[in-house]
Amino acid sequence: MATLPPIRMHSRQPEPHSAPAAAADIPTREILGVPVAMVDYDRAIAVMDQLIDRRERGYVCAAPVHALMVAQDDPAMLAALRGSTMVVPDGMPVVWAANLLGERLGDRVYGPELMLRYSQHSAARGHRIWLYGGRDQGSLVQLALSLRRNHPGISVVGGYSPPFRPLEEDEESAIARQINEARPDVLWVGIGVPKQEKWMARMRARLDVPVMCGVGAAFDFHAGRVSMAPAWMQERGLEWIYRTWQEPRRLLGRYLTTNPRFVAAFARQYLAERRRR
Repeated sequence: MATLPPIRMHSRQPEPHSAPAAAADIPTREILGVPVAMVDYDRAIAVMDQLIDRRERGYVCAAPVHALMVAQDDPAMLAALRGSTMVVPDGMPVVWAANLLGERLGDRVYGPELMLRYSQHSAARGHRIWLYGGRDQGSLVQLALSLRRNHPGISVVGGYSPPFRPLEEDEESAIARQINEARPDVLWVGIGVPKQEKWMARMRARLDVPVMCGVGAAFDFHAGRVSMAPAWMQERGLEWIYRTWQEPRRLLGRYLTTNPRFVAAFARQYLAERRRR
């Protein structure tokens, strides 16, 4: 079972511990039963730093509309989201929904952008990075090279692109051993919703990793395999149109069913909360 060889490894001095990043300390708003963190990029990065400084075991989920709607039909997905350290508002419709409920979010915390920002931050702090996901091993290598090129000094200590099937127990155990032997601070997971959320929830107890973060298509974006939607489309919540244009067979049916379901489900929540006021 091939894994990505280390690209850059270096030692670092231990850093002082800081205050715990208890989930109770993160402000949240329940949207369709999912406690979405009311955070911006800086606060999300601070929470991840605290997990690393304390060597806790946590995981971060990025929640676009698709993830929230999968959780409505999949109890294991809902449990994975609710059991995470933090669910960041990945999609603009999620931000708008939170603000309709009285919050004041200015922007989303987009998984691919969080990965870029935290990679730059990790290079400065000497964090060790492991990558789990991608279309294939070649794509994973391209991602690692891209991170190294764009974030000089980043320490990518390993990676693996799993097959498109459930891993056998011996395979999963072997991957867990390799990850633990590499002692990463951050494990980026890009195997798609809901696999990545369930995988992080299942593996948290087996992995000595302070932060796992599921970022889905970020692996393809940053490896240069798929282009990201223009900023103006992202800001207006129209990224789904661009993504559907890129992959119509895979995404058209999803968005045509998921988006109307989200609007209807959130409308019910919104009206119910207004009646209780």
